[in-house]
Amino acid sequence: MSPTATQENNERALFFKSLKPKNVEPLWTVMSAMVPPKPLPKATPTVWSYKQLRPLLEESGRLVPAEESERRVLMLINPSLLAPQTTDTLYAGLQYINPGEVAPAHRHCAFALRFIIEGEGGYTNVEGCKMYMSKGDVILTPRWEWHDHGKDGNGPMIWLDGLDLPMFKAIPVNFAEHYESDTFPSKLVETTKKYQWRNVQEQLDIVEGTYARYDYCDQKNSDLPISTIVGAQAERISVGAESPSRQETTSFVYHVYGGIGHTVLRSDDGKEEILKWEDNDVFCIPSWKQFKHVNKGSTTAYLFNFSDIPMLKSLDLFRENKDI
Repeated sequence: MSPTATQENNERALFFKSLKPKNVEPLWTVMSAMVPPKPLPKATPTVWSYKQLRPLLEESGRLVPAEESERRVLMLINPSLLAPQTTDTLYAGLQYINPGEVAPAHRHCAFALRFIIEGEGGYTNVEGCKMYMSKGDVILTPRWEWHDHGKDGNGPMIWLDGLDLPMFKAIPVNFAEHYESDTFPSKLVETTKKYQWRNVQEQLDIVEGTYARYDYCDQKNSDLPISTIVGAQAERISVGAESPSRQETTSFVYHVYGGIGHTVLRSDDGKEEILKWEDNDVFCIPSWKQFKHVNKGSTTAYLFNFSDIPMLKSLDLFRENKDI
């Protein structure tokens, strides 16, 4: 290396060293990482086996009193990320409540939905509307609305929580307020915050063909999604059939309402990854992963998912590959 080149490198090193004390950094050294040629989510595709997790939920119900936990939840954390991230933008957890327990009333900035996995006699109260829950039902908890959960009758109640909590890592404005008592005054009334599975399955089953998809929307205005950040869908796949391939900037958290199958993820170089799933499993698909679902069982498969589609569309960040 010539003396001139050595001198130039030394000057450059001194220049970089002089930047940090002034709280500035050179963009050109990280430009390719900040503006890559394709989306680069940090989350990795992952399956959470319900058969493996249910005994742990039962154990938490035995060992952890409701008064100590407030919300008895096992968070589903992506192995490539930290809590509360199931994907880069979405959070999921399995909540367990015993008979006679109450998860105390509170409200928070985060939006939440609940997909009921098992049990009867459990209820959610949102802003005074008490809603009993059954398998497959979706319950919405809009932002800053009082809500509590309880369980009547025998046996536990288990559901999947879906929230936009990871977004508050970048926008740290989420906080909560606790109500003055464990329960918010409520009564049984008709509400647009509950979606019964039987109605959703009916809509899926009337569609001709081996695949159908249902988009959950605001029940007061069908042109709107269920929230500003989180959206939800249900899918039906007939025996021996598969879903159309999708590749979107969306990240998904899936729950298997019923069925046995797998999801095929294909990378840009043609390599495939298989996520095997069965009844009640949860799995996630990061942004810009090409994927399709395959029904490998002897009965119709029904899947539920929640995603960040509403946020991406409102920010004009939603993209999809229509050429696959």
